[in-house]
Amino acid sequence: MHGDIRVPIFAVATAEDHVAPWKSVYKLHLLADTDVTFLLTNGGHNAGVVSEPGHGHRRYQVATRHEGERHLDADTWAAMTPIVEGSWWPEWQRWLTERSTKQRVRPPEFGAPDQGFPALGPAPGVYVFQE
Repeated sequence: MHGDIRVPIFAVATAEDHVAPWKSVYKLHLLADTDVTFLLTNGGHNAGVVSEPGHGHRRYQVATRHEGERHLDADTWAAMTPIVEGSWWPEWQRWLTERSTKQRVRPPEFGAPDQGFPALGPAPGVYVFQE
């Protein structure tokens, strides 16, 4: 539902995506009352996402719409947002770093022993070794 997401969002779309056209992904702005950082990278569904830093011929656009700011339609956003040369991954890393803490957080315990579901074993689980 609209407004149910209350954490900042980093959304990635690719310009030539045949599975999730970028303008349909951009509509996420209309579904969230929170900060949305939207990044549009060149390439298609796979290459645009997995092209690592140092990979040639990559570029992207990125901008953040903060909670409460006016919505821009996709074409206006694309026309106003500067193009950055290179892989989008360092941009994502910066975004994550800005929202991370230096303090390491311990992951939750496995299972729910108080509800009768003890942990079966450590991750990733024994099923990965089964043929």
